Amino acid sequence: MSDAKVADDVTRRTYLAAERTWLAWWRSGIAAAAASLAVGALVPDLVEGAGWPYVALGCGYAVASLAMFALGAFRRRAVDRALATGTYAELPGAWVAVLSVGGACLAVATLLVVALA
Repeated sequence: MSDAKVADDVTRRTYLAAERTWLAWWRSGIAAAAASLAVGALVPDLVEGAGWPYVALGCGYAVASLAMFALGAFRRRAVDRALATGTYAELPGAWVAVLSVGGACLAVATLLVVALA
């Protein structure tokens, strides 16, 4: 295999990996949107007592969904620019922190709502 062909194959695989990563952001956003609908809209009709904690959790999952879609789009653009210029686009630490803390808060809130229901 020629050097040019190897380089083309590596570039193609790198772009495809970036596309798979973008699709993973979308899958995460869709999962959070489904959780939002289930927790915030369906569960309150199924449980006795106050439904507002579930609605609040549903809103939290909706915000997480929006964040996944928006950050996935920003990340895809940054990675595409980096690939085009032969550089690396590091994932901003603030994104990691916000998503990690937000996810942990949603998990703790979910645990509390379920445990106290």
